Amino acid sequence: MEEIVLSFGSNLGNKKENILKAYGLLQARLGKQIKTSDIIQTEPWGFTSEELFANSVAVFQTEYSAEECLKIINQIEKELGRIRNMSAGYENRVIDIDILFYGDMIINTPDLTVPHPLLHLRQFVMIPLKQIIPEWVHPVIKKKIKDI
Repeated sequence: MEEIVLSFGSNLGNKKENILKAYGLLQARLGKQIKTSDIIQTEPWGFTSEELFANSVAVFQTEYSAEECLKIINQIEKELGRIRNMSAGYENRVIDIDILFYGDMIINTPDLTVPHPLLHLRQFVMIPLKQIIPEWVHPVIKKKIKDI
């Protein structure tokens, strides 16, 4: 079993409900949810929108590889109404689920980079991370989450 840390964001529809539905689907398909941050409200990052985001972070235990987890996550995003416009850059979304950490592994493939390369720059990720896993050591930066 490996611990996978995921971030969640939603700024369309019932934002909190979108995140809670994602939690439920992930527990059914990915593994046991063991830690969950509060859901916080944040400004859009990387683009302009009238819609604020709901964001959270959760830790799951999984038997799946990181690549298998990514496939499960992408399917859940699609089921919840996520439409990816590859040429648009950042945009409004029903749900966005990112893999932040997969254990202490460093993964760099064309489809997946773990740890998430921008997580330490995003307060909407760092605030919830510090709430639930402040002692987790970032395997690239080599600092505890609480010290980043």
